[in-house]
Amino acid sequence: MPSHDTFSAVFRMLDPKALDAAFGRVLAEIVGLLGEGDVIAIDGKVMRGSRDRAEGGRTRMMVSAYASRLRLTLASVPAENGGELEAALEVLGLIALKGKVVTADALHCNRRTVAEINARGGDWCLSLKANQDSLLSDARSCFGRLAPDHLTARQEETGHGRRETRTATVVSAKGLAEHHDFPRLKAFGRIEATRESDGKVQSETRWFALSWMPAPEVLLATVRAHWAIENALHWQLDVSFREDAARNRKDNGPDNIAVLGRRALDVARRDGSDEC
Repeated sequence: MPSHDTFSAVFRMLDPKALDAAFGRVLAEIVGLLGEGDVIAIDGKVMRGSRDRAEGGRTRMMVSAYASRLRLTLASVPAENGGELEAALEVLGLIALKGKVVTADALHCNRRTVAEINARGGDWCLSLKANQDSLLSDARSCFGRLAPDHLTARQEETGHGRRETRTATVVSAKGLAEHHDFPRLKAFGRIEATRESDGKVQSETRWFALSWMPAPEVLLATVRAHWAIENALHWQLDVSFREDAARNRKDNGPDNIAVLGRRALDVARRDGSDEC
């Protein structure tokens, strides 16, 4: 049986992108299950145990595209030198996006990302924050002109001693795509969230740039679906696979172990003999 050192040497040499591509049959099955309007969440996950002092203390990151409804990984790319944005663009280039909705955090709310999604026929719902200050300012102005009877959607959830309420609103961004040079910008979304727990109330307002004009309840569902990449992928990798505790640090070792973890989770979820 191969020794620990042999496995280590092999994984250090393998190209992680080629290794991920080697799971072609599994990937083809996953893509075949995707439907119109499915959410593809993009996010990076730091592998905390991979920090290597010999490489200046660099910690590795893997950026994944995740099919939220299916709870399966579509593609994963290592972020070279911590470059999550570049890795995300590479991930998007590996996926057929036509008819799908891409979700991502505010780092990816930029012209390069929307241009890539647009070119591949997808829609997008991107978190909008101060890194796009001018766009955010105009979004707030649009919501400031709402009629009292403007359509909204409300969602309430209770459990574990807390109650959460989310109210979604969508407004047109007519003319602002050209003004901001933000191709195919069609609307802004706003979700006002309130959490009550132990007698304390916390409120938060989140803003989104949208390439289409969804109904408010669709915005709620889309944003909710994005969190599957955190709750069903990243959390599972840490709890079940102990990814953050992995001590692989050299060469391609950390990236290849990360690829195997994601693909192992996909195979387990495709096996209907037990719920994963």
